[in-house]
Amino acid sequence: MPVHAFIFPGQGSQVTGMGRDLAAAFAPAREVFGEVDEVLKQKLSKLMFEGPPETLTRTENTQPALMAMSIAVLRVLEHEGGFRLMDKAVLVAGHSLGEYSALAAAGSLTLADAALLLRRRGTAMQDAVAAGEGAMAALLGVELDQAMAICADAAVLVHEDGTEERQVVEPANDNGGGQVVISGHRAAVERAIDLAKARGVRRAMLLPVSAPFHCALMAPAAEVMAEALGDATLRPPEVPVVANVTAERVTEPDEIRDLLVRQVTGTVRWRESVLACTAMGVDSFLELGAGKVLSGLVRRISPDSAAISAGTPSEIEAMLRLL
Repeated sequence: MPVHAFIFPGQGSQVTGMGRDLAAAFAPAREVFGEVDEVLKQKLSKLMFEGPPETLTRTENTQPALMAMSIAVLRVLEHEGGFRLMDKAVLVAGHSLGEYSALAAAGSLTLADAALLLRRRGTAMQDAVAAGEGAMAALLGVELDQAMAICADAAVLVHEDGTEERQVVEPANDNGGGQVVISGHRAAVERAIDLAKARGVRRAMLLPVSAPFHCALMAPAAEVMAEALGDATLRPPEVPVVANVTAERVTEPDEIRDLLVRQVTGTVRWRESVLACTAMGVDSFLELGAGKVLSGLVRRISPDSAAISAGTPSEIEAMLRLL
């Protein structure tokens, strides 16, 4: 029998229209979207279904929207399949904001609390750095140690008078399959792109993001989230969560709270998280929510593992047959 981990996508997977077919077909999905709309005092579901895209992609909207989409898929799976997540999964994990989806799926956070925390997280991350000061870039055909060396060299800005200034540029996501995303001051990220190309990295390109996530520049957002999470109720998850910043399983609420704060400025260690799951016996990864990004990454990191995604009624039917 396959050993499953349920995984939950992060920012970049959003698309206008996500969840619309689910809401039309399944009452549990409508209930999830309605609860999130109510707690946020916003018709977020209408924004998900109809756009406009430029509003959906605002970080404060994208983060709770992707979580709502993932939990809607899970609730439909549970309802149609007649099971609970704990009956089918031995581990859960999520990429960046997807970690909140994983915690909500595992019962550590309520749906309402996850939505409120992600709204606050998205706003805090957007506000942490002035527009234009930060950037992110994808390096393709590179391993983490190479990316770290490139960032270390690119962080040093030499002025005309010979003095040096250190800027921030750090690995933000170790996505696996030779893909590392870096983040920091725009000028330092641009220097890193030039260095990467000079050192034979296959491709290096700026990403169309609104802020430099998962680096030291997010420290003000980490402070906001420390306060928000300090007030939040977290329960032991019904299924262990593999944390982004340690790539290790975690079940204690106080440790989860601390790791979520560290995650704001820390590297998302997705490659190591997938390998940790396989080391614990997982051979099947089920991605719940918008897009297929994580399934694709899993196939590159662990080619012997099965990886499928579900975000539409037909995909849910296919996943139910597997389960």
